[in-house]
Amino acid sequence: MEYSLWIGSAGAALLLLAFFLTVFGKLKIESGTYTLMNFAGAALSCYASLLIDYVPFAILEGTWALVALAGFLRIKNNKKK
Repeated sequence: MEYSLWIGSAGAALLLLAFFLTVFGKLKIESGTYTLMNFAGAALSCYASLLIDYVPFAILEGTWALVALAGFLRIKNNKKK
């Protein structure tokens, strides 16, 4: 299996795991764990997309990663207050 396929599969697995855990009530969307899983999964998927030169998906996943990171930082800052 190619490196890009391993990276992309790990990213997709993280995104799907976060989704399933929220659907079945094991994680809350507002939790730091959920947003970190989304960030990591999207970042890995973005990287894999760049490795295979698939720019549209890299843009999608890169945006997803940035939004998830912003969400995590918001959660972290709200807990400090």
